[in-house]
Amino acid sequence: MNMRLLFAPALLIASAAFGADLPTIPAEPIAKKNELLFSDDFERAELGKAWGPVVPTFTIEKGALKGTQTREVDVPAADGKPAVKAHQAVIGTDVPTKDSVIEFKFKLAGATGVSAEFDDRQFTGSHYGHICMARVTPKGVILTDQKEGGMRNDIYAMSQDPTKKDERNKLLVGRSATFPVTVDSDKWHDFVLETVGDTMRVTLDGKPVAFLKSPGIAHPTKSKVEFGCMGKDGYFDDLKIWNAEPAKP
Repeated sequence: MNMRLLFAPALLIASAAFGADLPTIPAEPIAKKNELLFSDDFERAELGKAWGPVVPTFTIEKGALKGTQTREVDVPAADGKPAVKAHQAVIGTDVPTKDSVIEFKFKLAGATGVSAEFDDRQFTGSHYGHICMARVTPKGVILTDQKEGGMRNDIYAMSQDPTKKDERNKLLVGRSATFPVTVDSDKWHDFVLETVGDTMRVTLDGKPVAFLKSPGIAHPTKSKVEFGCMGKDGYFDDLKIWNAEPAKP
């Protein structure tokens, strides 16, 4: 997409985001960019071979990547067909990293959330090799250690057993953090996700808004980067992925 985007002061950081129950957000970047590994401005008609749909549907519309969730509700098994769980639309590309910086522009429009996620399909200790994720909704930014959190095999299995709810919740303490923000769904926003060692930091429109330190984030082989859309018609544009190293103090 060309620089026809408007960046009004549409992001308001809620003071509650800095409460004592949430991690302190570093004011300065935690990562230093190195090699640019991948970029896409979506100025074409088709997605191309670099992108693989994980849970459809994604299309290119007016120079931006558009996601639309189609698996909106759980569908039970019937007539010899397996059950299908509700799931956001997901698209991915193979860009192996350890430490990285991801940048893109996004507009929620009709979506309830967009996300960037790291996976390692060769890792068998978590559901589908999920490692860590950052999600933006109209009301918050959520950072999650999936490897040692909700997607870890034993913890994921507990989600299917209501009697394990309390035990599961105890195991999830510290594996996720939700920072309140107010995001204007009708505006384009700048998103930056830094992942260094066991830490993740997000800035929106140049302002630091979220931070998480958790052991699963340090997984050394983040082989796939995926982008998700919950709900209808969320947009991504001007996406870039860099190798990175820890920023000098």
